[in-house]
Amino acid sequence: METAQTALWIVVMLVALALLFDFMNGFHDAANSIATVVSTGVLKPAQAVLFAAFFNFVAIFVFHLSVAATVGKGIVQPGVVDTHVVFGALVGAITWNVITWYYGIPSSSSHALIGGIVGAVIAKAGAGALVSTGILKTVAFIFVSPLLGFALGSLMMLAVAWMFRRSRPSRVDKWFRRLQLVSAGAYSLGHGGNDAQKTIGIIWLLLIATGYTAASDASPPTWTIVSCYLAIGLGTMFGGWRIVKTMGQKITKLKPVGGFCAETGGALTLFLATTLGIPVSTTHTITGAIVGVGSTQRASAVRWGVAGNIVWAWVLTIPASAFVAAVGYWLSLAIF
Repeated sequence: METAQTALWIVVMLVALALLFDFMNGFHDAANSIATVVSTGVLKPAQAVLFAAFFNFVAIFVFHLSVAATVGKGIVQPGVVDTHVVFGALVGAITWNVITWYYGIPSSSSHALIGGIVGAVIAKAGAGALVSTGILKTVAFIFVSPLLGFALGSLMMLAVAWMFRRSRPSRVDKWFRRLQLVSAGAYSLGHGGNDAQKTIGIIWLLLIATGYTAASDASPPTWTIVSCYLAIGLGTMFGGWRIVKTMGQKITKLKPVGGFCAETGGALTLFLATTLGIPVSTTHTITGAIVGVGSTQRASAVRWGVAGNIVWAWVLTIPASAFVAAVGYWLSLAIF
């Protein structure tokens, strides 16, 4: 009985750690949802985080749990995951998030989690325990999501510029200050829909591994879904202000029309990926869209040095979080 109670408390602790990661995901990625709408002056920071948090949670009613299924059942071979693997994965992801938040680097919480899972699983059972199709699909979208965001953001900007070519700048600015509320809401919806599901997926992995839910179940328990969407919404409410400035002003200067195009391009990318069940980086997506909008003005409008530093963080995210996760896995063997 004592052993069973100990096992239960370990599961409870890991669920709490996963929800902490989810909260940090919202906190870390709040900049993705609100940077453009704050930097253009459409909303004040406090208004923006409440606005984004609301749409993060509303996503629970919009998207199917396709991304959660990929993370929960499509990354690792059945039977490999245990409490030590989940602990290592979460430690790797949280550590990388804290480091990049501290230095104001808009890296990917999503890929930190995937890297964490990969590192912990390899530490336990080797690379053969990974599901290659799920890994390759995720890695491919490291490149596809920012490129798609770039293409859609720049095309939106060109289309809007042509449609309003005869309108007064003040009139265009007035209209797009209103429309940016729509695009910011859509982007926050996509952020909540894709990112909350990654934490749902890892809790689902844990519950299957420990026997609290069956691998044959079509979806995880309802409490898992609700708690993860709440956690990411609360994280967004507290906001990661160190990253807002980088995303909103350091890459390129944005006006409301540019903010609208970047958010709309990013939102469309996230909607597509979530529908296909692909865990993508909201950070990569919105960065690509912002760069795309800036590049339609002139190449010099984009601070390519800042963009280059961000890309280096993207490249390092999975291997860095995987390494820390492997260390976390070995430490957990000595702890519990």
